[in-house]
Amino acid sequence: MPSRLFGIDLKRASQQTDVSLVGRKNSSTTAVTEIRRNSKTADMPEYFPKRPSIGLMKKNSNDKRDKQSKERSQSKHVSTKDAQRSPAARVKPVKLDLIMESPPVIFFGAPTEASGALISGRLQVSPNIGDVEMESIVMYLECTTTTAKPVEARCRECMANVTDLYEWNFFNKAKTFKGMDGTQELPFSHLIPGHIPATTHGQIGSVDYSLHVRAKTRDGQQTELRRDMLIQRALRPGNDKNSVRIFPPTNLSLHVTLPSVVHPIGEFPITCRMTGVTNQRDDTQTRWRLRKLTWRIEEKETMISPACAKHAFKVGGEGKGVQHTHDREIGSDGLKAGWKTDFSDGMIEGEFMAAIDGSLKPQCSVEAPNGLKIVHNLIIELVIAEEWAPNKKPTQATPTGAARVLRTQFALNVTERAGMGISWDDEMPPMYEDVPASPPHYQNQHTTVQDYEGDDLHGDVENLTLGS
Repeated sequence: MPSRLFGIDLKRASQQTDVSLVGRKNSSTTAVTEIRRNSKTADMPEYFPKRPSIGLMKKNSNDKRDKQSKERSQSKHVSTKDAQRSPAARVKPVKLDLIMESPPVIFFGAPTEASGALISGRLQVSPNIGDVEMESIVMYLECTTTTAKPVEARCRECMANVTDLYEWNFFNKAKTFKGMDGTQELPFSHLIPGHIPATTHGQIGSVDYSLHVRAKTRDGQQTELRRDMLIQRALRPGNDKNSVRIFPPTNLSLHVTLPSVVHPIGEFPITCRMTGVTNQRDDTQTRWRLRKLTWRIEEKETMISPACAKHAFKVGGEGKGVQHTHDREIGSDGLKAGWKTDFSDGMIEGEFMAAIDGSLKPQCSVEAPNGLKIVHNLIIELVIAEEWAPNKKPTQATPTGAARVLRTQFALNVTERAGMGISWDDEMPPMYEDVPASPPHYQNQHTTVQDYEGDDLHGDVENLTLGS
């Protein structure tokens, strides 16, 4: 290949093109390019998830615990890669399975008042290769927070944060599982605190929970099992909320009645009443006529993307992050009729049904300590036009040409349905020591049942008495 073509040095041109390309891109794009170039080399573990902690609950932050947490997050990818290398490694020494005995996890009430939820189940361990000596079997209740807009696009520590809410150590010393015994079960239970955020899958942030089991044999073989856990929150319905909005410089006032809670599926009623519509004078009157009413429900999501220690310099130091917001419309409609107008009393009132579009996968209202916050607002817009009419003939109204658009919004509490609304502490069965003693026996400490051999009672059973 010639080194020069049409008087241009090909080697020098290619080098200059690379430098100019990097210079035109920002730092994030440059970092992505470097990661892709090094992905074929020993820097591949950069793609594997790492597990820094988040401030949901108190956690031991020593180096040993953090190292174990990072190893568990990478174990799923490492085990998959090892299984592809050797077919014999695909056969695990034991088979793990989870059977949940408790109902779905749901918190009743706000985070400040919820008592939590009980979970219980059994971990099934089945040896695959005869007798297996297990060194440890540990299960973790994990909370994973993921952001769709991390500080560094290709950094796992910036994208996902994982913390352990609880840990089960099923035995302290090595234990042998015999193949002839078949499947053995290890029971577990825990009270999940009610202040943690519910499972949320937003547009720019998400919170997930899972049970992660890790079993290790004496010879170092590991078997893992992950099971997602859905945690929901339900607010009990209360009295309807009454709100008043005033629109100066007019005399119009809007009274709105809303339910205390709304649900992602189903309709809910909204009652509106507008006063101060008519302005009476000596011979004439001016009044406002409602031409159109539109409503929409907006979902506003806020997420703070934290920076890891490696990329903290991009946000000004460790412990800082970048705040992102995302707004979307999850329900809307318009009305041009359906209300009652009474100009003599100067009032317009009506009721309409509103609903959230379930096909858009709306999220419930949530506020997490890691920066994720989702709120919902109902926005109502009223288009009114001014009319003039004589007092003697109020039906002969003439439009004045003036019009206004009245806009107001109200906060909505979007939550799951509470059902019976009974938490675990309200339906807890009695303990053994609370069960009273059995009633006393009759006739020498035993009870007998005898057949009736008398005349037909003919339904007259009120006068029956016990004979001697």
